[in-house]
Amino acid sequence: MPGTSKLKFNRLSDLAAAGQLKGKRVFIRADLNVPQDEAGNITEDTRIRASIPAIKVALEAGAAVMVTSHLGRPTEGEFKPEDTLAPVADRIAELMERKVPLISHWVDGGFELQPGDLVLLENCRLNKGEKKNNEELAQKIAKLCDVYVNDAFGTAHRAEATTHGMAKYAPVVCAGPLMAAELDALGKALTDPKRPLVAIVAGSKVSTKLTILKSLAEKVDQLIVGGGIANTFMLAAGLPIGRSLAEPDLVNEAKAIMDMMAKRGASVPIPVDVVVANELSPLARANRVASTDVQPDDMILDVGPKTSAELTSIVAHAGTIVWNGPIGVFEIDQFGGGTKMLAAAIAHSPAFSIAGGGDTLAAIAKYGIDKQVDYISTGGGAFLEFLEGKTLPAFAILSERAE
Repeated sequence: MPGTSKLKFNRLSDLAAAGQLKGKRVFIRADLNVPQDEAGNITEDTRIRASIPAIKVALEAGAAVMVTSHLGRPTEGEFKPEDTLAPVADRIAELMERKVPLISHWVDGGFELQPGDLVLLENCRLNKGEKKNNEELAQKIAKLCDVYVNDAFGTAHRAEATTHGMAKYAPVVCAGPLMAAELDALGKALTDPKRPLVAIVAGSKVSTKLTILKSLAEKVDQLIVGGGIANTFMLAAGLPIGRSLAEPDLVNEAKAIMDMMAKRGASVPIPVDVVVANELSPLARANRVASTDVQPDDMILDVGPKTSAELTSIVAHAGTIVWNGPIGVFEIDQFGGGTKMLAAAIAHSPAFSIAGGGDTLAAIAKYGIDKQVDYISTGGGAFLEFLEGKTLPAFAILSERAE
């Protein structure tokens, strides 16, 4: 994995344990980008709760703490009421049972902080130059702190002033507990995995995950494909797919991936049976057919029981499992059998498992296996880019500054 095999970084917990935060100004870049309703009420606060441990570590170590995050997609330099982190400040105050002042226009400093203080700095994407990783902005905000903490894995794939630029200039730079856990889990799954390494990559389109498939095809022992991606692979294997979602123009790419795997003695299991219907709706009648018997009017919406059993067996014997994407239209129960069986197999497998991506998290929640997956990645785009083998800017700078 480029950029990850020797990933060394400082940890906030180590600095705290060594007494290096006492009396220091600590700047935490968190990911507090939470969903809100029309009235600005937070509808789901997982990200806020996940950011509390870093704040507590710094406060308990005797630091003065500032936290910032982006929220939504504001226009730089133009404040609108819906862009404010005020509801987030209220929620942190509730969770920590203390006052959390929100500071606007913080870039030039001008606010006093004592050890034990905690403030939230207004939406960092309102600052001109944040998204373009402006050097001048990065240098200015780096002066606000003695220690910079990146605890926002969800933005690790973006080089912005608060995720990358200021990490070049802050006196001391480290990863917060959330970022550190993510780096540890990804490193364990892909840098030095216990074999066999099985990757499950599913989704509607091969095109959006082509680079991931190619990157994983060089590393994994088995590559399970699902959803529309599997239909394209079925086409590549010469099977009929009826009116199923697929990308015929990428059949050669799919063949190349299968050949690449075969040369290494690895494989891409192709479904032997599938669940079809003539429409995608909760009222559609689901029919199980052999992969060779898909009719011109059929839409493939899930894998069949024989394929599910085969995939379950692969997962049961895995050493490491990387899961990104449900293998059928699991939101509709009659097309969720494959994903449900796979989820159960992952839950019961002794393998180290890591899962990421919005639909995958929804499937994990639906089938109640969140406690049985070893690591659930919170960063959608960052998780995918890591799987592609890209070096993420936030990781790179943490690693560079640790040397």
